[in-house]
Amino acid sequence: MTTGGKPRSTILDAAGAAPGGVLVGLSNEELSEILVEFGLPKYRIEQLEAALYHQKVADLAEVTTWPKDLRERVTAAGFRVGLPDIVETFRSVDGTERYLIAGSDGQTVETVWMPEGDGGEEGDSSSAGPHDPGQKAWSRATICVSSQIGCAVNCQFCLTAKLGIIRNLTAGEIAGQVAAVLNRQAAEPGRDRINLVFMGMGEPFLNYDAFMAAVRLLAGPMEIPESRMTVSTSGIVPGILRFAGETVRPKLAISLNAPNDAVRQDIMPVTRKWSIAEVIDAVRQVPLRPRERVTFEYVLLAGINDQLQHADEVVKLVRRAKFPAKVNLIAWNPGPEVPFSTPSAEDVARFQERLREQEVPAFLRRPRGRDIYAACGQLKRTAKPEVLSV
Repeated sequence: MTTGGKPRSTILDAAGAAPGGVLVGLSNEELSEILVEFGLPKYRIEQLEAALYHQKVADLAEVTTWPKDLRERVTAAGFRVGLPDIVETFRSVDGTERYLIAGSDGQTVETVWMPEGDGGEEGDSSSAGPHDPGQKAWSRATICVSSQIGCAVNCQFCLTAKLGIIRNLTAGEIAGQVAAVLNRQAAEPGRDRINLVFMGMGEPFLNYDAFMAAVRLLAGPMEIPESRMTVSTSGIVPGILRFAGETVRPKLAISLNAPNDAVRQDIMPVTRKWSIAEVIDAVRQVPLRPRERVTFEYVLLAGINDQLQHADEVVKLVRRAKFPAKVNLIAWNPGPEVPFSTPSAEDVARFQERLREQEVPAFLRRPRGRDIYAACGQLKRTAKPEVLSV
């Protein structure tokens, strides 16, 4: 069967959906294209879009704005919602939850829920805004979202690098992580203050089209403002330049982690392809919104990049950038077979103070979920015995 002159599978693949009639991940226009055989008026497509992304239904039978016979016909034609399932849940002593979420092929990817966040949003507009916690134990929360299963960038301090790259996620799998976690937490964008950080498994700009398709769904029918989203890249220059032309986009974070190319090449091999200067030149092309800052993420590794002379180099680098910026400091989170050490609290404090003394905004991201391998750089689909029921 064809739709609009194209085989149905071609449209699904081009739209970022897994084969088999998966609907999550498709835009309003794409839903109209693949469901053209049913002759649905525009308002029926809008009802389906609302059910998928606002109500976050798991089954077509739950689309109660559609008559029963329509739901049954669409289901019989092989279409399904395809919302990802949380298959394992791990809870930290600090309230953080790490999820293994099943992809369309049974592979799992990791997503993290951090009630009250980790401090990464300090110093920008996403740290403020209305909220109504109601009966909830948290007043705001951050969801850390993955864009790939594994990662090809091979940062030496990151546990995810041990996996290598397995595959890209589809737009539906990326946005679906958010939907699955919001459903679990009974959280509602607009009522609850929810921030998204695309800092989980993978390099988002090496899966650019699916990542941006997911962003448009999240900012559109899922109603999470783009000002509450941040994407972190290791410095994929072509991706940054494409990103600069987007009309709907998250805030940008650069995973810097070193004060110069020599140090950075040793811990981030991607530097051999694009130098720090080339990355910063690309970032200058991104038109920043009022009050927006670019974030430089900086993982502190004991004896590698955490000394005061390194802090002084970072100050010079930020000043040369000539765009509004802040630095988020992250004390390295340990992982098995990763040969680095976490700096002392005193060294971290001295590094932060050195930046602030020279008027560079510097904030410390709190480690969340270290005990369950949920902290920054620890995501590797690690199984632990203390599995919660899901």
